[in-house]
Amino acid sequence: MGGLYHGRILLHWCDSCHTPVLAEHCACGAATRAVPVTPPGDARPAFPEDIAFVNSIYEEQFGMSIIPEGQIALMNKVPDHDRMEEIIVGGAIVGAIRYLPGERRWEALPRPDAALIAQPKKRFMVIDEGALSSIREGRSLLAPGLISCDSSIREGDEVFIMTPSGICAGVGRARVDAEEANRMERGQVVKTRKNIPSVYTPGEATWDDVVQANADVLKKVEAASGKFIADSIGPYEHLPMSVSYSGGKDSLATLLVVMNTYRKMPILYIDTGLEFPSTEENVCDVQDRYGLECVRIESINEFWRDFEVSGPPSRDNRWCCRTSKLEPLRQYIVKTYGEDGEIVSFIGQRKYESFSRMKNPRVWRNSYVNNQICLAPIHTWTALHVWLYIFREKAPFNEMYRHGVDRMGCYMCPASDLGVLEKIQATHPELWEEWEQAVSLWMNRKGISQSWFESGQWRTQGDKAI
Repeated sequence: MGGLYHGRILLHWCDSCHTPVLAEHCACGAATRAVPVTPPGDARPAFPEDIAFVNSIYEEQFGMSIIPEGQIALMNKVPDHDRMEEIIVGGAIVGAIRYLPGERRWEALPRPDAALIAQPKKRFMVIDEGALSSIREGRSLLAPGLISCDSSIREGDEVFIMTPSGICAGVGRARVDAEEANRMERGQVVKTRKNIPSVYTPGEATWDDVVQANADVLKKVEAASGKFIADSIGPYEHLPMSVSYSGGKDSLATLLVVMNTYRKMPILYIDTGLEFPSTEENVCDVQDRYGLECVRIESINEFWRDFEVSGPPSRDNRWCCRTSKLEPLRQYIVKTYGEDGEIVSFIGQRKYESFSRMKNPRVWRNSYVNNQICLAPIHTWTALHVWLYIFREKAPFNEMYRHGVDRMGCYMCPASDLGVLEKIQATHPELWEEWEQAVSLWMNRKGISQSWFESGQWRTQGDKAI
């Protein structure tokens, strides 16, 4: 899936303030320590619904919660077949959750530090104290070191490896059922999973505390983005300008930094008719809050016209972006400013989003809409920079972020993970039913099995199913 390092991992932790900090020193003056997250390290806040969701998975599988009330938690998306996110609490990676598309369920992947928060009540094995050091060195649990194990353990389950005194020696995947493990005299019982060590330091804090701890960081990135605008805008200052606004966090942060360091300007919103209702609400909220003009381009019918011919878009064939966004934008520019007219758009593009965006320039001309000149003021920001800036400004953001959805735009975007689409289906069943019915009718005309849609293959195969 391409390179993982999209930029230097900036995430640190202040043990004095109990907050994440995007620098080597906190605003309180204390030195911070690096958090060993998996690259690209684009961690985001865990909202209350995220916390409840993570804890419900761990309660079901281990009888424990891993995010205590009052503590700041982050979620860091990492490479996997579908959706996988690390959970950061107290500056430690205490576990992860992973969506298993074939089983249509979420799996908990604990880390040893989770046992410092709560003791597992299910899916744990108790070992002889003498086996503690070898397990911590990464060796697998062998039958002679086992004292007992929870009767609910089945082959393939993730398990905690505990000592009688309650110390977690490690975590791993059971190679056998509990009944067989208790009978074994030799052989491997658990394949231990190696993890990069991290340090858990408990302590309560609020997101206002996090903003304060990063006050210096936010001032610096805001000033750097302002300098980028000042250094880059000269040749284009005579052109019509707007901030491309999608209703997402990155376009919101871009709008804020442009207003704070340059000037107010209209927002440019392309209404495809496929956005979440909360996106439309957010566009109106932002427009009203800041007294902005909204240039609205409607392309509601274009998607369904091309859908009849091409079927659902896929990751490798995202014709939808050209049909619903780029072509309507091109037509708007030509109609408004003439064939030779040009506009400037401030875009919420960040290098931590993907390997391709990491390689993109910060000033470019749209390859399809050649008369749009694009500038990316927050190109070097991480997701946490974006969120803390939004929190600092107390700006209205899209409510879908509270539901664990991190991609705003079309609600059935094929670039979304199945684990996220499952959440969207739960929060917006009426939208998903509309999409499912449209795809079903198209599949019937093409003679494609319903399983092609139900398995999620439509997202990756596109018209290859024909």
